[in-house]
Amino acid sequence: MIARFVPCSALLLLISCGLNLPSEEWAPPPGPATPVEAVPREPCAQQDPLRRPFFGDLHVHTAFSMDARARGTLTTPDQAYRFARGMAIPAGQIDRPLDFAAVTDHAEWLSEVALCARPNLSPEVYASASCQIFRGERQSWIARLLRLKGFPARVAGLVGPWGRSSEVCGSDQGRCRKTLALVWGQLQASAERHYDRSSACTFTSFHAWEYSRSPDSTKIHRNVILRSEVAPEIPFSWLDTPTEPELRRKLRDLCLDTESGCDAIAIPHNPNLSNGQALSIGYRELPLEGQREQAALRARLEPLVEMMQIKGESECRNGMFQVLGGTDELCGFEKTRDMPGGELSDCEEGTGSGALLGRGCISRMDHARYALIEGLREETRLGINPLKFGFIGSTDTHRGTPGAVAEYAYQGKFNSTVRGRLTAGEVMKPGLNWNPGGLAAVWAEENTREAIFDAMKRREAFATSGPRISARFFGSWSLPDDWCERPDAVELGYAQGVPMGGDLEPRPADAGSPVFAVSALSDPGTAEHPGGLLQRIQIVKGWVGEDGGFHQQVTDVAGHTNDADVDLETCMPRGTGAEALCAVWTDPSFDADQPAVYYARVVENPSCRWSTWQCLALPEATRPDGCRDPRVPKTIQERAWTSPIWVSP
Repeated sequence: MIARFVPCSALLLLISCGLNLPSEEWAPPPGPATPVEAVPREPCAQQDPLRRPFFGDLHVHTAFSMDARARGTLTTPDQAYRFARGMAIPAGQIDRPLDFAAVTDHAEWLSEVALCARPNLSPEVYASASCQIFRGERQSWIARLLRLKGFPARVAGLVGPWGRSSEVCGSDQGRCRKTLALVWGQLQASAERHYDRSSACTFTSFHAWEYSRSPDSTKIHRNVILRSEVAPEIPFSWLDTPTEPELRRKLRDLCLDTESGCDAIAIPHNPNLSNGQALSIGYRELPLEGQREQAALRARLEPLVEMMQIKGESECRNGMFQVLGGTDELCGFEKTRDMPGGELSDCEEGTGSGALLGRGCISRMDHARYALIEGLREETRLGINPLKFGFIGSTDTHRGTPGAVAEYAYQGKFNSTVRGRLTAGEVMKPGLNWNPGGLAAVWAEENTREAIFDAMKRREAFATSGPRISARFFGSWSLPDDWCERPDAVELGYAQGVPMGGDLEPRPADAGSPVFAVSALSDPGTAEHPGGLLQRIQIVKGWVGEDGGFHQQVTDVAGHTNDADVDLETCMPRGTGAEALCAVWTDPSFDADQPAVYYARVVENPSCRWSTWQCLALPEATRPDGCRDPRVPKTIQERAWTSPIWVSP
């Protein structure tokens, strides 16, 4: 039996922070993945050996998730996939279909939500006091005592003093164990129904779930994405799998190493609200071989990190502990914890707690750029880099609306009103400091599970803050200066170098500095809402200096700061920009004895933030205080981030 901490997050505000919860494995324990007969599929009519960009969302919640259902979301997984494919559902319709998506409902309390929402599963449980509380039909004693209303009051029905409600699950938890397998099967069936196995290959759905551990009010979740329909018997949650290392071990033992054909990756949730915990190393107290084992398993299972989602961006932050190289003017983008104001302490080399409540320190390890540099340091120490990851974006929508990232059409993470989203107050409320989220993109030969998953595994993936910017990034020792003008540029990139996500081969004896080629195309948008023009491309370099500091260098390589701006009365963009940018850049400060990591950042011209769009839609006299609050940006610069390329001695 292992002690847990109930998270003091929006999930469990009704329970005191730090309350120890004992938690045990399911009885019987979850079964391993077993082989299944593959469903036949036609070859894709469109296949590109040089790979095409595909856009998707790998972080989506529906009414199957406790926090979404308790806040009024009724969208089913089937409806979420229909939305991603461009069909209208009660929650709305996306502006353009996605190429792929995964419903990642929280594994925690999946069975309890089903039992309390569906009378056909168990009429007796459905009628229980616990389920009535969850549905908002009666109030619990703890809600009365603490004067809880809304979501916290409803959650009190499902979360028992030992994690699960015995009234719902039974004294041996057997009812919930059985129901979890049923609900997991339904989630899998939804993914299967919407996977296009025809030659058109228009849409790919993935079997997936979210592992949602939030110790000490920090968010260190993982989205587990499976390569195919071969899956473990049930999803793993923090109620039965206490830590991320144990999650990785279960995925190895019950999926990857079962000889069933099962394969999986675990994508760390946007780390910006983790007080340094989401990407922390966490094993340095072990013997050296134990450290290497954990580092290798992490490298095997976590090839990507979620750079951007509804709760903000986690690329970088100015002024962090021992981060050298000057100010990066674009590091202030959608910083969730900046907007309430006040001084934020630095965790330095440690970790903290309380981020979900707006408390505690901020760590450089809350940011992908510095975690990449930490990975270089760790590889020097261990010979293994556990933080060799690429980037994706996603939404974390709890409305079942994957890919609903348009600033002009934002409807909130949960069901909410325009006035509720635009109300600031003395302490900024969650809502104004959130955003529509981002998208995941990959370069793949075709739109199939295998091709997209393989692209994610090799990190040939990139993140966007929402727009469908197409970004390409190659590293080499010998690319020609005229690469951008060459009709065979992409072929040369693959033949003479490596794409984003790769390791540059050992430096030839006659080579100088590495050469990087980067190109980007703007999002075309739609006829009604054209996409934004590109302003510039930058290449970001990171390394560990002899002083032990984390060094960064940001270089403009294509485009430039320009005169573009926005008419804040109409949200019409003004000024010059580019539909396409391209550059070849050689690192002038390259040190052949120093490991380094490089990635590209593509930046759009300024455009209206979602809050500006919604303020303009209201009569001026009736606009909430958030429309006038100087802490709320009027404009943003949308962007894309390529996965890195690593250069080692």
